[in-house]
Amino acid sequence: MALDEFRSNTRDWLEANCPAEMRTPMGEDDICWGGHTFVFRSPAQKHWLKVMADKGWTVPAWPKAYGGGGLSGNEQKVLAEEMQRINARPPLQSFGIWMLGPALLQFGSEAQKCHYLPQIARGEIRWCQGYSEPGAGSDLAGLQTKGVDTGAYFEVTGQKIWTSYADQADWIFCLVRTEPDEKKHTGISFLLFDMQSEGVSTKPIKLISGASPFCETFFDAVKVPKDQIVGGRGQGWTIAKYLLTHEREMIGASDSALFAKSDLTEDAVAAIGLDETGRLDDPMLRAELGQFLVDEMCFDAHLEMTGAYMRAGHELGARSAELKYLGTELNKRRQSLRVVAGGSDDLVWEGTANDAGQVTKDWLRSKANTIEGGTSEVMLSILSKAVLKLPG
Repeated sequence: MALDEFRSNTRDWLEANCPAEMRTPMGEDDICWGGHTFVFRSPAQKHWLKVMADKGWTVPAWPKAYGGGGLSGNEQKVLAEEMQRINARPPLQSFGIWMLGPALLQFGSEAQKCHYLPQIARGEIRWCQGYSEPGAGSDLAGLQTKGVDTGAYFEVTGQKIWTSYADQADWIFCLVRTEPDEKKHTGISFLLFDMQSEGVSTKPIKLISGASPFCETFFDAVKVPKDQIVGGRGQGWTIAKYLLTHEREMIGASDSALFAKSDLTEDAVAAIGLDETGRLDDPMLRAELGQFLVDEMCFDAHLEMTGAYMRAGHELGARSAELKYLGTELNKRRQSLRVVAGGSDDLVWEGTANDAGQVTKDWLRSKANTIEGGTSEVMLSILSKAVLKLPG
């Protein structure tokens, strides 16, 4: 009965507080990232973030003491269902929510939790991730960015690459080698620092899709106070592995959760037409499309099961690699089918229509899904060793 009452109250509250504009399909440009420099697209977007943050529902699973909603697993499911019922957009998306927040809850000091988590929950601070380096991608533990202990602070020097939205972020969570005499996995620390610090600079990396979400990030003797280390010296690799499970879960689920899906069937029918029996007039594409739709439904069901597992208090661990692999490979197939269905009409880069070239750009961008956050080959290796227990 208590859960039924919660559902009724949640439904009434959402109806009263979610603006009509926030109940429409969301594209990439509609995401609310928050942060010091974020510009709201409309008063409705700003209002939606404020009321949800005041309620603690930007991060409903987090404790109330840190800006969250303190909801139980079942209550989180009800909230998600009721938001989906009215097509309510997520009020806030951020690396702080997806990645840093869970790591701070697990490894942060009480002072760090009280200081950073409420700011993340309210969308007041936008984070980027300083992990990969030009010589340390799949072998992340080989990173060379160093943090020299000067007594009062760490002096950080080095370079990161593929730093998503570094040019728009307020702060960075960064892996730095602070213990040069230790083995490579045990010599890394996890630092937090302001992107406006003296010595920090960024340079966007233009992708084949024409967008520039990634950056090169440079550190030239950046002074980082010692109280901005999370977990203690040399614990960075442990924290990094924990955080990566949440990153991979986020990337894998994004095809189903972040953006409105185009209807592949309708797109294909509009482009190709139907045969005399009422079926798509291309048997090869018809078979591929049917297989994809079945696989997509299976993956959505798998996400539902995973959500229930996590709401019950379990950690995904190495199984996050499964979500990352399946979700990103599925998205790559989706974008390829969109191009095939549209044919030459969609193989354009620009034009007068609002979405001209978008299919091509999305198709090209999807290639990076299976690289960022760990390549598909690395994900399969993790699954074979950590989950299936196969020999090396």
